[in-house]
Amino acid sequence: MSVRGSNFSGNRGGFGNNKGVGGFGSDRKPNGFGGERKQGGFGGDRNGRVSGGRPNFGDRRPSRFDSPQNQGVGSELGSSLRKPQWENTALTPFSKDFYTPHDNIVDRPVFEVEAYRSEQQITVRGMETPRPIQSFEEGNFPDYIVDEIRRSGFAAPTSIQAQGWPIAMSGRDMVGIAQTGSGKTLAYILPATVHIKNQPRLSRGDGPIVLVLAPTRELAQQIQTVARDFGSSSYIRNTCIFGGAPKGPQARDLERGVEIVIATPGRLLDFLERGTTNLRRCTYLVLDEADRMLDMGFEPQIRKIISQIRPDRQTLMWSATWPKEVRNLAEEFLTNYIQVNIGSLQLSANHNIMQIVDVCQEHEKEQKLNVLLQEIGSERDSKTIIFVETKRKVEDITRNLNNYGFRAICMHGNKSQQERDYVLREFRSGKCSILVATDVAARGLGQSYFPT
Repeated sequence: MSVRGSNFSGNRGGFGNNKGVGGFGSDRKPNGFGGERKQGGFGGDRNGRVSGGRPNFGDRRPSRFDSPQNQGVGSELGSSLRKPQWENTALTPFSKDFYTPHDNIVDRPVFEVEAYRSEQQITVRGMETPRPIQSFEEGNFPDYIVDEIRRSGFAAPTSIQAQGWPIAMSGRDMVGIAQTGSGKTLAYILPATVHIKNQPRLSRGDGPIVLVLAPTRELAQQIQTVARDFGSSSYIRNTCIFGGAPKGPQARDLERGVEIVIATPGRLLDFLERGTTNLRRCTYLVLDEADRMLDMGFEPQIRKIISQIRPDRQTLMWSATWPKEVRNLAEEFLTNYIQVNIGSLQLSANHNIMQIVDVCQEHEKEQKLNVLLQEIGSERDSKTIIFVETKRKVEDITRNLNNYGFRAICMHGNKSQQERDYVLREFRSGKCSILVATDVAARGLGQSYFPT
């Protein structure tokens, strides 16, 4: 995909385009997306590994005092959840190592393994790291997984899949550092499917076996699509839990029982407090876009959620960057983990994108934006995203662009889920070629929204 980017900046910020991606405004951190709220926090650890029985979780059913106004307000969200005393709890053993290396992998010389990692820009850190696979056949997946891969039409595993699958299938904790579009979702969904198929079936009242936490509803929905596509033939059920949507259908899914829950932190905490679900059966935890969740202030909620999950679980953390905050979280909640990095560890610009900065005054921005959009619009199937700092500015710019004859549509935190879905459909289909959005929408939009 040919991609070009520009960024115009003046005294109060800038706007830009990436033939799809740009920015308008300053560097303020976004508020919670998808109805999530920032909370006060408490600690948690991963000590204690024992077997057999159920812990005292302190889950409760809603009382007559649980009005909507009292649910999930400020630092109260999750405050009624008591941390289980794991060191005094007997836990039922579970299986998590399902990996048998293919003969090709066992026989492959070390220099060929290292040459492949170098070619794919794979860096690994950790003890006894499994070798990467170089083809789907070498993954030694069960037949139901192989059938799904064949139907998908993929030619070969991506770098993060090649190294991540053997690690995850071995039951190891893992940190994956890879950019959006690297195939990381499938890197943890396929092992999750195998993990589920090797656990006892859910009983009435059981919560999920696999929990995936994501920062935004858009990302959560994208993950659910992958989980549905690769889990349907295995009869694995999933649900997507996020704020800004009616709780009723989500609650019914949880009460019926699903093997996979994909959730934003705030809405999940709400359901845990209400006793709608629990994490007693959760043995496979995924933190997707961990850096983004921390940026959005979700660390206290993440801690509260993890405190409800048995400490001998398997945990996979995924991030586009590797700042100190993410490292600290990994050190605290992962055990003897393997770190896999695709590309450079340092935060850098995407080399597939040409970025242009045009310094200008505030009063020049509107004219420059119009000229730029006319230039981009002359290209076939062009699409543009303009990122703006405030919701009000989003509405203003969208209105002005439509007045100038552009086909523009907008999305921000005040939009309902129905409105957001409509906006994304219009943009994906090309009916509206310009999307104006606050920057919290950035990670919910993948390459599929742009022509290749």
